[in-house]
Amino acid sequence: MKQHLLNDSLARRLRAGKPVSAAWAQLGSNVSAEIFAEAGFDALIIDMEHGPWDMQNTLAAMQACKGSGCVPFVRVPWNDMVWCKRALDLGAGGVHVPYVSTREEAEYAVRCCKYPTAGGVRGIAGSQRAVCYGLDKADYYARADRDIVVMVAIESPEGVANIDAIAAVEGVDGIFIGPSDLSTTMGHLADPSQPDVQAAIRTIEAAAKAHGRFLGTIAPDFEGAKKLYDRGYSLVYFMSDTTSLSALARGAVQAFKDSYPE
Repeated sequence: MKQHLLNDSLARRLRAGKPVSAAWAQLGSNVSAEIFAEAGFDALIIDMEHGPWDMQNTLAAMQACKGSGCVPFVRVPWNDMVWCKRALDLGAGGVHVPYVSTREEAEYAVRCCKYPTAGGVRGIAGSQRAVCYGLDKADYYARADRDIVVMVAIESPEGVANIDAIAAVEGVDGIFIGPSDLSTTMGHLADPSQPDVQAAIRTIEAAAKAHGRFLGTIAPDFEGAKKLYDRGYSLVYFMSDTTSLSALARGAVQAFKDSYPE
């Protein structure tokens, strides 16, 4: 299936609030990206905010998804026009914008992902991978502003206070809740279990649903993700090529030590 048809299908599912499976690509490896894609994940989120990704290995990871049915998204390093443009020119089907705290920041994130004809500031290029190096320009230009998913992350008390205005911004498709950053900015270091953090999360959830935006977040495994899907989330990142592998490795080593103690 052509990439633009995959993007359209995934965007429609998310905007309809349907569950979509997703994994983090955080190692900077096109091989782990290929494994996730071939395993059947709907979306792969390339983490340029915290992972060791540059543009070349981001390109390789996107190429590793091609033909698998998996749509590559990019968590850009910051709410920045250049980063959004470069991720989209590589062929990202969606952009995860971190640390959005005001309506103005949400509006800027949307403009970064839209062409000027749709009120945005995204530069246009007819030679990049997104347009199949010039072979698919007309089709891409016709559907990019419609099909590219824009998701903004709420990770601060200011973002919670402004969530109704943020969720109301036209062009914001989804609201991502970053539980570790949110809890830390609320004074609880990586501890979203605190009652005030949970209350803030419920406030974000309610605003997103009220404005018809899909909800996204993370979970440590599918069991945790299922609870979130059942609560109305659409995009849950429930595997990672770092933490999932490290947990498997630690468990295997511990099993060895339990069987063969010194």
